[in-house]
Amino acid sequence: MKRALALILLLAACKEELVEMPLPVAMTDEALGHFCMMALSDMDGPKAQIHLEGLPAPIFFAQVRDGVAYLKEPEQTLPITAFYVSDLSAAPSWEAPGIANWLPADEAFFVVGAAVTGGMGAPEIAPFSKAEDAEAFAAEKGGTVLKLAEIPADAVLGGVETVAVDGGGQ
Repeated sequence: MKRALALILLLAACKEELVEMPLPVAMTDEALGHFCMMALSDMDGPKAQIHLEGLPAPIFFAQVRDGVAYLKEPEQTLPITAFYVSDLSAAPSWEAPGIANWLPADEAFFVVGAAVTGGMGAPEIAPFSKAEDAEAFAAEKGGTVLKLAEIPADAVLGGVETVAVDGGGQ
């Protein structure tokens, strides 16, 4: 009897607690970028949102690059429960990436190193739900198609030279 009870307690301790992934939140006109504290509705290019354990609302990013940088920051302390990016496969345009067409970042195909800039004028990473859309974008704008785990830290961390934003996307 004691062995059976010990086995049950051991199995219960080893069982991972399943945490439901929060759903993406539509970006409103009041949404501000986490790093820049600027209105995201005023900026071109894809956006990102990250949900953190214990916080009721996501933090938004003016650029996908910034969201990936946050993910890779060594100082990041709160557990991330969900990471979403704008789905450019479903976006009307680079200038209007959409407010509700979010894609789980680990499902996206990212074009890294393309000749495009995001809302803050820094080089941008372009996320797509369809591999063929990412490949077509890379063929037109340059860059390499990668999955989230393949994006190197040096592609998002460190300083960058920004350029005047003139709708430098698609």
